[in-house]
Amino acid sequence: MLLAVLLAGSTLGVMGGAILVSVLEVIRSEFAVSGTAAGFILTAHGLAIALSAPLAGRLVDRWGIRWPMIGGLVVYALAGGAGLVMTSYPALIASRLVFGVGAAAVFTCTTVALLAFYQEAERDRVMGWRSTATSVGGLVWPLLGGILGGLTWHATFGIYLVGIPLALAAMWSLPNTTPPDRHRQIGAVQLVRQRPALLGWYAMWIVIAVQMYVLAIFLPQHLARLGVHSPVLVSIYAVVGPSITTSLIGLFYGRLRARFSYATLLRAAFATTLAGFLLYATITQPVLLLLAPALFGVGNGILFPIATIMVDQAAGAEHRGRAAALSGTAIFAGQFISPLLFGPLIAATSTTTGFLIAAAISAALLTAIVVSGIGKPLLDKEEDRVRVLNSASGTDQHQD
Repeated sequence: MLLAVLLAGSTLGVMGGAILVSVLEVIRSEFAVSGTAAGFILTAHGLAIALSAPLAGRLVDRWGIRWPMIGGLVVYALAGGAGLVMTSYPALIASRLVFGVGAAAVFTCTTVALLAFYQEAERDRVMGWRSTATSVGGLVWPLLGGILGGLTWHATFGIYLVGIPLALAAMWSLPNTTPPDRHRQIGAVQLVRQRPALLGWYAMWIVIAVQMYVLAIFLPQHLARLGVHSPVLVSIYAVVGPSITTSLIGLFYGRLRARFSYATLLRAAFATTLAGFLLYATITQPVLLLLAPALFGVGNGILFPIATIMVDQAAGAEHRGRAAALSGTAIFAGQFISPLLFGPLIAATSTTTGFLIAAAISAALLTAIVVSGIGKPLLDKEEDRVRVLNSASGTDQHQD
């Protein structure tokens, strides 16, 4: 029951804006606002998540997972479901900002709970399942949103009320936990200063988020240039294809991790992402282009669980909530700034140039990982150190 609640909660972040895409134009027309203003309906909660996630992390590190998770689910449901009765644009935007605060708590608490309650090989396995659950949610929730949107755009917001039964399930299944050293917590800035490796992982999260939204925003425009206009085909290239392969990788991620190191998997992930961007930039045959979304799905299915675990290792259990929350800040900040960075560039050049630059960024990350050896688990490094010491001294490993 606990794992089911955590995996279901992990799907709520991806549905935050995705379920509204199908009714966005209807909402824009009813409120008579510009396309940019309508876009804030999709992105306002992301900005709220980025800003409020550190507070959610502080609450988790201070008081544990249970009550921040339950409270976050209730806020998520009520603020998200407020769209059922909203009749003005400003009120809807205000509700979306409050909704983001609840979503930040849910994201942080589900991440921390999966890291805290599962260890070693089991942790790798459930982190893979989390990627699968998130990908499946990215398909199912928007589809349900489209079905309800056929009745009225207000009905789509009713999906957010799923947070209420999840809050009741969390109340029943989540144990009370007391974080270690709860009275010795440090601020986010101090945490990053003490553990500078976190900066690298957060920077990677930002880059991943920026690249993902480059595809979400500009891929339909690129496909139209290639003669692909059907909404069904566009969804296959942009959403369905990557989600299917991400789901499959997530199911088998535990087995992959048992055979390969984090460093090897990171190299494979960025290599597939690099190949995907190069295909989008250079291939004009739509059938061959189907390889690109499959490659992106492989990369995402590997990157998400690895980055989550490596942030946790870098921060330590006593700062788990704060570190996980800052991951949320990095991810949603990257999503928010993606169109600001690539929009003017692509407008001045072309989608092909934008994809080539995104590929160059993936190549740079891949090179950095290969050269520096980033991604080897801290535990493996400690085991290597012990083996070296044992070999030199001839002592038993346990004694050493």
